[in-house]
Amino acid sequence: MKVDLVIENAWVYRTFRQCFERMDIAVTGGKFFDVSPVSDFVEDSEQRVGARRGEWEAESVFDGTGKFVIPGLVDIHMHVESSMTYPEEFSRAVVPFGVTTVVADPHEIANVFGLEGILSFMEQETELDIFYGIPSSVPATRTEMETSGAEFGEKELRELLRDERVVCLGEVMNFKDLVAEGDTKSKRFLEVCGECGRKVRIEGHCPGLSGGDLAAFIRAGVDADHTEQTAESVLEKTDMGMFLELQEKSLKEEVVEVVKRKQLYENIALVTDDTMPDRLMEGHLNRIVRLAVAKGMPAEKAIYLATFTPARRMHLDDRGIIAPGKKADFVVLPDLESFVPEAVFKDGKRCVDAAAEGLENSLKKRFPDHFYSSVRCRLALASDFILPVDDFWKEEYRKEECRKEACRNECGEEALSGKPSGSEAQKLSGTAVVNVMQIQTFGTRAKHVQREIPVQDGNLCWQEAGLCLAAVFERYGKNGDVSWGFVEHALEQKGAVATTWSHDSHNLLVLGNSVEDMVLAQNEVVHMQGGYVTASGGRVTAAAELPVGGIISDKSLPELAAEIRAVRGEIERMGYVNNNVIMSISTLSLLVSPELKLSDQGMFDVKSQRKIPLVEAFQIQEEKVVEQ
Repeated sequence: MKVDLVIENAWVYRTFRQCFERMDIAVTGGKFFDVSPVSDFVEDSEQRVGARRGEWEAESVFDGTGKFVIPGLVDIHMHVESSMTYPEEFSRAVVPFGVTTVVADPHEIANVFGLEGILSFMEQETELDIFYGIPSSVPATRTEMETSGAEFGEKELRELLRDERVVCLGEVMNFKDLVAEGDTKSKRFLEVCGECGRKVRIEGHCPGLSGGDLAAFIRAGVDADHTEQTAESVLEKTDMGMFLELQEKSLKEEVVEVVKRKQLYENIALVTDDTMPDRLMEGHLNRIVRLAVAKGMPAEKAIYLATFTPARRMHLDDRGIIAPGKKADFVVLPDLESFVPEAVFKDGKRCVDAAAEGLENSLKKRFPDHFYSSVRCRLALASDFILPVDDFWKEEYRKEECRKEACRNECGEEALSGKPSGSEAQKLSGTAVVNVMQIQTFGTRAKHVQREIPVQDGNLCWQEAGLCLAAVFERYGKNGDVSWGFVEHALEQKGAVATTWSHDSHNLLVLGNSVEDMVLAQNEVVHMQGGYVTASGGRVTAAAELPVGGIISDKSLPELAAEIRAVRGEIERMGYVNNNVIMSISTLSLLVSPELKLSDQGMFDVKSQRKIPLVEAFQIQEEKVVEQ
């Protein structure tokens, strides 16, 4: 029988037994034709011969002696935009790492350009098989909580469901909307997916949900979660029937241990979620597999979770296994330690190094002109970062409480508004209790804490208190709103960071402890039409241009990675400590990521979706604290 390719004498991964056996593989027409065990030693010969090898007449032969052959890696939860690049360049980057299939949720570009942004991705031709999850939450929360560039509704959902590449509804984030009484957007989205005439998975985003809340989320139809897990949450969620997608921040030794001890492999997959461009140069899902093994998972099990279980989850039954009739997407590894491919085959053809092609194509324009002019934000002024306590003095006090305070302070009718008069506000000194986002050294959680800071001449002296100031500027030209929040454990050295790559609505976020540098960084981002900028000592110290929607570069990945690496280095030099400083900063505005976050509409407690005041209480000199 004539075949296109034969892989001889390789250690081939046997999916259903999660082990390797010495075998020969025949490929033809882009699919596996046959997989044959290698026979025992031929007498007086050291050569092994496949049981059916003699029946194949191959156009090409690959010597697999001493090498390991596994199915192509399948990543079912990721975002191309997290690598700040476009699908063509992303494909060129990940295929050499053995990734042959992904399911991308393009909710970042959807938050900026809606359906048009998603279609601009789907139109690009790639060697990588890219399936799609339809963004379920654009914007991620209620429209009154933040301003996004676009909205994505039922009409757009129905249009995309007609495309067979759509295999799931992307991460459902809005818990309150999903479990609320009556008809809601989230409920209707799930209904439409159920009515489309084919199987569409429902993906979830439920950090911290447990007990009755988790049960309600699952009852509503969401049966997967990719957020950070603990050993306890893994057990609870899998016991409740959830499929878990473990990304890097979930691969802790205790999590891997409980997966091993309870044999939970059938309901788990390994995923990347977000991969920064500089990290993408070093690996993709293969790096996550390597990490899982380093944390104690057997290599054969980690391969299972990066090939078969993710493919099965998304009903991609033609891949994820080396067997007759399946897609001939496979990876040749020299060993199981480094997990760096020696060769990658897509549809039975060997993939070539695409780096040179990426450099040649980096100047090609892939998007409409208006995608390059989406940052319509005014330039910042120093006064934007000087905060009069008067501006944050809550106006909704009970009148009786205000009257009592007015009598005590002999301030007359002015006190009934809960705010001192303008002239008095300028003279105010004292101490304010403020709500603060506290950065953690690992992950994207911003803990809600309160701190006391001085007030002098009517202004909140956040710098003297050792805090950083964050501000989110609406950047789509819709309302020009700005909100402020204090941040602890951020920059230790003087400087600032500004970016439009701020999840999920991608407004302009600036963070710093130097007003001069904050102004400089923000205005540089506006001039670049989006990107990431650091400033220190009155000068821009690093910049990565992201002119496509303010979130994507049109440069080659090596060029972009060098820029992001420089930005990352400057942020770390200024003393920001986190396992992923860029993602930590960019999610300060993500209102579905615990615990306290900031949008252009204010600070919000993520779990309750309640707006939190910047100033919780204010004590004028030695007078009694007035609490909200």
